[in-house]
Amino acid sequence: MSPDASCLVTRLATDPRDCEAAHRLRYEVFVAELGGDGPGVDHAARLERDVFDPVYDHLVLIDTRRDAAALDHVVGVYRLLPGDRAADFGRFYCDSEYDLTRLRRSGRRLLELGRSCVHRDYRGGPAMFLLWNALAGYVLDHAIEVMFGVASFHGTDPQKLAVPLSWLHHHHLAPEALRVRALPEHFQRMDLLPPEALDRQKVMADMPALIRAYLRLGGFVGEGAFIDTPFNTTDVMLMMDAAAMSQKHRSFYTRRYEGRE
Repeated sequence: MSPDASCLVTRLATDPRDCEAAHRLRYEVFVAELGGDGPGVDHAARLERDVFDPVYDHLVLIDTRRDAAALDHVVGVYRLLPGDRAADFGRFYCDSEYDLTRLRRSGRRLLELGRSCVHRDYRGGPAMFLLWNALAGYVLDHAIEVMFGVASFHGTDPQKLAVPLSWLHHHHLAPEALRVRALPEHFQRMDLLPPEALDRQKVMADMPALIRAYLRLGGFVGEGAFIDTPFNTTDVMLMMDAAAMSQKHRSFYTRRYEGRE
């Protein structure tokens, strides 16, 4: 089915079928495609979920031509956790991978992003743009100042990822005040190669599309990668300081608000 933008809508999930369909999509991408596993994976039902899902908002991209009863109508998803809700719940998902003390002490309004994925048939089209426009509205409505979340490289061998990890460390390391650090038990150094050994054009060609997009919007990374063996990924912490974004980048997020008082 072609990704015709006129048939795509975004919304926060309120219907239980939306949430279950989001879990189904996450299974297809993170488990079936990328080989992930873990305690939240239900192979029999083909669902990927965890204990955090009930407290998150789930931003979903819907193809209105698909069958909601068959749980295949959700073709893109982001899950979102504002800092005040995380405080009530007791933690962010990323607390299991990174020491978030500096983020919490910043006094900024935080939003954790996670489990972002798009159905394979919709990649390279308008899907991610539509999700990010919807995310823009959420960020502005909640007066978010810093967005953060882990982004993943496929595989757990850091030597195979030495080029992009080193580039991120040398060129996109977070400011000291926000520089969270991977937890010691799974900490992986990212400065595996010297800066002079890296070619930007080659690096960007090999960088996952989602990470490239965050970097274009002024994103930066925490210190150290986290090896997530059950999920078959090497994770980096990506952050975006909305207050420090250039006007060019900020305009991407505020298009839908042009003309508002």
